[in-house]
Amino acid sequence: MAARRKADQLIAAGQVIVNGVPAVPGQQVTPGIDRVTLGGSPVEPVSTSTYLILNKPIGVLTSVGDDRGRKTVVDHLPPGRARVFPVGRLDLDSRGLVLLTDDGELAARLMHPRYHVEKEYRVVVRGRPDDAALRRLSEGMIVRGERFEPAEVQVLDGADGETRLSMVLREGRKREVRRLWQALGYPVLDLQRVRIDGLQLGDLAEGDIRPLRADEVIRLKAAAGL
Repeated sequence: MAARRKADQLIAAGQVIVNGVPAVPGQQVTPGIDRVTLGGSPVEPVSTSTYLILNKPIGVLTSVGDDRGRKTVVDHLPPGRARVFPVGRLDLDSRGLVLLTDDGELAARLMHPRYHVEKEYRVVVRGRPDDAALRRLSEGMIVRGERFEPAEVQVLDGADGETRLSMVLREGRKREVRRLWQALGYPVLDLQRVRIDGLQLGDLAEGDIRPLRADEVIRLKAAAGL
């Protein structure tokens, strides 16, 4: 809005108010949380990054392109939209929440296991998992020599030889959910991602896309330590 010197002059003149209190030089504010006014008018935060949420259908690649001509998540973007890329994986046969952004730092942190960002899924498996299977998931598993961290699992309902569950993971390994259930003997019939930390899929229609709200961006950044 102004060069640093001009901004300091405005602050010294008492024109900049943060949360109802006059600002001081060097004061830090959090966009979307702190209320800033200049001369009584609200100052809106300016972001140079784009953050979008897509409800990915089955059969769409979580990729920016495909040499075999298959449809990808970026094909759902409207014309003229900023160049963005998907964060993390959601395989071809799965559906649900995909985050797209051009914020490379946020994307890298959301995908890195060290930040333990929660991803929640709705899973339908064949059969009725027994207590031993649920316990193994909650304690962590080794599948073909690879260690998987504990998952939070809750049985939601079941009928006709199928069981619907909620799973919360904090790693994001390739095909993690399917590999875990396959190892336990319960093949996955349907897999939908419904949440990344506080970002909810909600009632967004399949195939639709929308920009994130400011509070959603702030929460994702906080989860990633930004």
